[in-house]
Order: sequence, then structure tokens, then C-alpha cells
Amino acid sequence: MISKTLNISKFLLLMTFLVWSAQPVNAQDDAGDSDSVVKVVYHADYADPRRFSAMLTSINNMVTFYQNELIDYDVRIVFVAHGIRFLTDDKLEKTPFSSDTALEERRSNLHGRLSALNTVQGVKLELCDITRSGIKLPEDKLYPGVKLVPSGVVRIAELQGKGYAYIKIE
Repeated sequence: MISKTLNISKFLLLMTFLVWSAQPVNAQDDAGDSDSVVKVVYHADYADPRRFSAMLTSINNMVTFYQNELIDYDVRIVFVAHGIRFLTDDKLEKTPFSSDTALEERRSNLHGRLSALNTVQGVKLELCDITRSGIKLPEDKLYPGVKLVPSGVVRIAELQGKGYAYIKIE
């Protein structure tokens, strides 16, 4: 009787180990994040529409992976300086961030992709209010879904302090 009990105990221990070890490893495991939400902040402070397009592709690939793996995520883009160009249809004339031909050729496509990431995929859009107020752009000229933060760089630092991974597309 004792040997059967030991064999059953060993069997249960082995099964527990096998089930546990077969669980998929995801980003939270590496971070030891008990709330099981992957947190990422992208930094957009550049003017190049091709670079912005690459960032949107990267974010889409990331959130699609998380969705397919049933991983909860909080992905944000913090826009600073030239990044404001991607959050409005205003040409920002007579500002350091004025539109150019390359942006105007891609604006509709970029806006559609950014809007889909925000409304469908839940990616949060945050704009440095120092940038916006510095060029006197009215808030109603921003795309829907854009949240103003007092300072973009301070916001990025806050998010990193809360465990967000920092990504900047080069």
C-alpha cells in the first residue's frame, strides 16, 4: 500500500511539473510582473514619415502577437516635438514642425493606420502639451483619441519607472 501511495505521489508530482513546464513563456515572466500586463512605450519625436510608418508596423506586429497569444498589453506612443506632425491634418505652417511633400503624400495612410491602432487595438496616444502649446495648435485640431500630457519626456520617464519597456524606432 505504501509503495502505491509513493508511486501515485511521484506520478502527481511529475504531472504537475510537466503541466507547469509546458506553459508558454511570455514577456511578463521575464519581468516578474505580477499584474500580467506587458507594458511598452514608443517614443515619436521625429519628422520622417517612413520612420513613422515603420513604427506603426512594429506596433501592429507587437499587439497582433499579444492578441494571438492572449497576452494583456498596454502599448502607448508618446509624441514629442516633430512627432506632433502625425497627430493632425494641420500643415503646421510657420512652425518648426511644418508639413512637407513626403508627409502630405502619406498623411491619409498614416492617419488611418494610427487611428486603427488606437481605436481597434487599444494603443494609447499621448502628446507633449509643451510641444502643442508652444506652436499654439488648438486642441480641436488633434486627431480623436490623443491625450495631452504636461511633458512628453517626463511622461516617458514616468512610464519607464512603472516598468514600461522603451522603444524608439531608428
